[in-house]
Amino acid sequence: MTQPLAALIVLLWISSVFAADADSPAAPPPEAPAAAAAIADAKRIERDLQALEWTQFRTVIESIPGMKADVDAYGLLGWSYVQANYRTYAWRKNIDRLDEAQRAQLVELIRVAKGVGDAPNAKAAGAPADAPAESRTDL
Repeated sequence: MTQPLAALIVLLWISSVFAADADSPAAPPPEAPAAAAAIADAKRIERDLQALEWTQFRTVIESIPGMKADVDAYGLLGWSYVQANYRTYAWRKNIDRLDEAQRAQLVELIRVAKGVGDAPNAKAAGAPADAPAESRTDL
């Protein structure tokens, strides 16, 4: 008589375990897609930053206080190292440490440096050939 009772207890225990598993959500929490988007965004920002020419790159880095401080901490050697390795250095960890406002500023600076966005000084930074002939001094 104890075997059927033990079998019944085991059966009830197994069914309760499966019922508990059915109640738990199988999908990841809703923050997971946002985190994945942030990682992809950081990868894209890093790739765009590495694609800039050195002078553009340095101007962008010097405009973001947190990233400038990371390089300035090593003095002139830091800037020499960055110039030699900025296209292959993993900037993503520095980008991840930025707050949202700094990250947005970085994205905008990269867009302006690439010539994609509307820069406030885009006309002033244009080539002299864009100016009317009478205002050009190189004729």
